[in-house]
Parts: sequence; C-alpha cells; structure tokens
Amino acid sequence: MIIGIPKETLAGERLVAATPKTVTQLNKLGYDVVVETGAGIAANFADKVYADAGATIVDASTAWHSDIVTTIDTPNSAQIAELKSGAMLVSRLAPHTNHDVIERLAKQGVTALALDAVPRISRAQSLDVLSTMSNVAGYRAVIEAADEFGGMFTGQVTAAGKTPPARVFVIGGGVAGLSSIGAAASLGAEVRAFDVRPEAAEQIESLGATFVKAEAAQQQKSSTGYASALSEDQQKATLALYTKEASNADIVITTALVRGSAVRTITKEAVEAMKPGSVIVDVAASGGGNCELTVPGKKIVSDNGVTIIGYTDLAGRMPQHTSQLFGTNVVNLMKLVTPNKDGNPALDMDDPVQRGMTVSKAGEILWPPPAVAVSAAPAPVAAKPAGPTPEQKAAQEAVEQAAKAKRNSVLAVVAGIILAVALAFTNDSFLLTFSVFILAIFVGYYVVSNVSHSLHTPLMSQTNAISGIILVGSLLQVGSPSLVVTILAVLSAAIASINVFGGFLVTYRMLSMFRKDA
Repeated sequence: MIIGIPKETLAGERLVAATPKTVTQLNKLGYDVVVETGAGIAANFADKVYADAGATIVDASTAWHSDIVTTIDTPNSAQIAELKSGAMLVSRLAPHTNHDVIERLAKQGVTALALDAVPRISRAQSLDVLSTMSNVAGYRAVIEAADEFGGMFTGQVTAAGKTPPARVFVIGGGVAGLSSIGAAASLGAEVRAFDVRPEAAEQIESLGATFVKAEAAQQQKSSTGYASALSEDQQKATLALYTKEASNADIVITTALVRGSAVRTITKEAVEAMKPGSVIVDVAASGGGNCELTVPGKKIVSDNGVTIIGYTDLAGRMPQHTSQLFGTNVVNLMKLVTPNKDGNPALDMDDPVQRGMTVSKAGEILWPPPAVAVSAAPAPVAAKPAGPTPEQKAAQEAVEQAAKAKRNSVLAVVAGIILAVALAFTNDSFLLTFSVFILAIFVGYYVVSNVSHSLHTPLMSQTNAISGIILVGSLLQVGSPSLVVTILAVLSAAIASINVFGGFLVTYRMLSMFRKDA
C-alpha cells in the first residue's frame, strides 16, 4: 500500500509528517511512500533527499489520494473530500473538540486514527505525539525566554564583578514542564517549580529544580497520575502561590494544559506584581493561555514592562528535530498495525491502543472509545505478619545489650590475666615492643573508626605509606634464623603488599572519575 505525505497548508506550519529517515523505515515495513513536492522544504528536507531515501515525489492530488495519508495538522473540508473511501488517515485530529471533522471523515468512509488521542499507558508512549510536541515546546520555551530576557541564565564571576543566576519558575511538572526545567537548569538558572500533583516532586527535583511545597494547594496523591479539578480553596491557594513565586522570578514558564484547554494560573494582578523586564512564556497559549493577559500567537509587553510570549508554534520553531520525532511516532504506529511487515495494515480493535486512537472506521464514528484502565498507584503489597511491638523490641534489645556487656567483661578479665602472666616472664625488650604494638592498635582503631565513611578511600591512599614501612620491615626480617620469625615476616610482607597495591589501584580509579577524558 502507498503512504502519502502531503505538504502542510496551515499558515506558518514548518513541520512535515515524515523525514527521509522515517521514509526508509516505512519502506522496510513494506510500504511505498509518496511525498508532495516541497513538503519538507520548511524543515530543511529537500525533495532530492526524500527521493534518495526511497520516496516518490508527487503532486498534492496524488499524495491525498494515497491508501494511507499522514499529516501534522487536521485536514480541512476540501482535503477530506480528496481522501478516497476506504483510505486511512493518520493525523492530529483533536477529537475532543472537532466533532464535525470526525463526522465528515466517517461520511467519507475514511478510517481515521488520531495521533493526539493515544491512550496514556506505558505501551503506547512511543506513539504519543502530544508528549513529543510538549517535550520540544518546553525546551523551546526556555530558548524564547533566554532570547527575550535581558540577562544571562547562569551566574558569572568575573574581574568586573559577579552576576546572579536567572530565577526561573515553572508551573506544571508534566512533559513540557520537565523539559523546561531541564533546559533552564542546564543553562545554569536557579529553577523552582510547582505541580498540584505531589507525586511530581521527585521528577522535578531529579532535574535539579526546587519543588515548591504548598500542602494547601496540592491534591491528594492521584490514583491515575493526572491532576483532577481543584476545589475552590485549592484554587485560591494555588493562585496565591503563583503570584508570590512569579513576583520573585525573572522568568515564568506556564505549561498547564488539560486535554487542549489551558488552566488559569497567572492573573493580571500576578503580572502587575512582577518586575519590569521579566518574561512569561505561556506554553499553553494554544489552549487559550495560562496567563490572563496572554494573546495566543503573539508576544506582548504589559503596562509594567513584563514580556508575555504566547506563541502557539513553539514545537514548529524547531522543525527539523520535531518532524523527525513526529515521523518516528508514525513509524511506531505503522509497526504496531503492520505486524507482518508486508505493507498491509491490520487494525486490531481488541487492542486498547489501536481502538483508543481510531475515531472513525467503515462509515462509523468510534469516538469516544471505551475507557482504558490506567493506574499510577503502586501494586498492593502483601500484608506482612505482625512483628513485635516497640515495647517488646526495646526489652529484647536491653537483654541482648546486657548479655553482650557481660560477655565482653568476662573476656576482658581472662585476657588481662593471660597477658599479666605472659608479661611476668618476658624481658624488657619484648615488653617495650609489645607496648608499642598495643598502643598502635588503639591509635589505629580510634583513627579509622572516627573517620567518615566518605573519607575511607582517601584515607586508604594515605595509609599506603604506613603499609610501605611494614613491607620494608618484613623484608628485613625474612632472613632471620628463627623459622617462626621468617614465616611471620613472609605473611606480613604479603599482606602489606596487597594493601599497598590495592590502595594504589583504588586511588587510580577514584582519580580517573575526575578526568575529563575518562
């Protein structure tokens, strides 16, 4: 079957649904690929590169009359009319809101798969274009903010003085928010972030940001992993939090978008409380905007000098990589529906992923799909048998400590008696050597036991010198006429050698961790 890649016609769109690399991957699945002339020009993919990858360059009509048509944006009425009955359309269709589009597709007899309706389950992540677009948009939001902000993100210490790092506040810990956090932190900014889902804290902090804690503004841990509607008190608490954090930030990035609709997070009063020269990047501008003053598609400056960026094409501003990622999502979908790699798609309506994406088939509207069971809650842990109570544990520990103290006392007394008897029959030379030996044991024990575990490796490096002295002394005693002394000297030399060479090996490995070329 033939997969057609038409040129996007939406004003300002620079993306394309397939790249030369993904064309090759589709060919390997048994499909022939046709690409409309100039489809990839805006993303820096020339027709010749597509042809070299195995695609056929055709006109718009031929591309739209293909067996399978893949686009970035929802086709308009005229384009839907060009689709032949029985064809398959793979595109972003926004089925939650575009009911009339779904009706026209069903009436046209088109099997339509919505790439933005992929069920949010682990197995379907490789098909999820929403995550793809959000990831790029979050990254691009930081780039736009850096371009507009009048200072550097990272702090600088120079001969002319020092500058503090930029303070960035990110609202939302989803894909776009985490992408923004990672990009801002990598540029050296001081990043703070908040999400109403408490479980997002760990991911936020793992990227180097500070999670803003506000129990009154947060929900209970969600069983689905997604935020639900806030209560009135929670809404007031979150708005107060956003206003406070925004007033202290140089850059605010908002990413609260739920099923295509933006949630109000930054009020007009919050903008008025911000410093002149601050920047707001509203990633959710396509859904109406998180900021009350956002104008979707435009950049404006408020009365108090705050720049508010409401671009709706953040992902499209990085067309080369975004097109590649989008095209890979399409390839992963075609792998799923073409298990035999014979170029013939076979939709499995029993598969919740394929069923969840299919909005029309054989003239029938299949939206909305059946609910998919999703649970972000951990699996229940089997109940453990009840253990002893704290009081019982304390009593048991007390008995054990008493027995241990008694045993140590007895051993100390016995050792003292044996030592006293032995010393009574020794000469002064042995007594002096033995005293030094005992003192060395005590000194070594207290030195090592009082050193932090994190310093044991450097300590081992320093004790190599002591082991070296032991090794030299052992070698001097190897020639002793006493067999016992010789045996002890050999054992001592062997043990000291292990310590010396082992210590140097550990030191070498430790130092190699700090080498740039390691």
